[in-house]
Amino acid sequence: MTFSTQTTTTFRVDDYVLYRDPAKFWRGQPGHTVVCRIADAIHYTSGVRYDLAPVTGGWISGAQGDYMRLLPPEDAMRDIDTAPLQSDGDVGGMTAAAVAWLTQHTATTAQRPELP
Repeated sequence: MTFSTQTTTTFRVDDYVLYRDPAKFWRGQPGHTVVCRIADAIHYTSGVRYDLAPVTGGWISGAQGDYMRLLPPEDAMRDIDTAPLQSDGDVGGMTAAAVAWLTQHTATTAQRPELP
């Protein structure tokens, strides 16, 4: 029986990914896994390499897709998608992004629409 943990994912410029630096990981160094935005995709005959812009700053050139995992927008936006439609003043359990969305949404829907 053969097991494969390799995933094949197509990454695009501006996708957010979790990147693990294999050299740092295997040496046990800290900071081996970072969230990055894909800045460029370079196509070679042997495959695709990516230039990454870590969200904390810096630059990673020539990263292999095998060491990246896509961070879907649904995960980043889940708190907003599941926020209650009425805040009733209790926002203690909500993240700042959800509170901002709810505040903006209720402010725009509470006003009467204007005629052009």
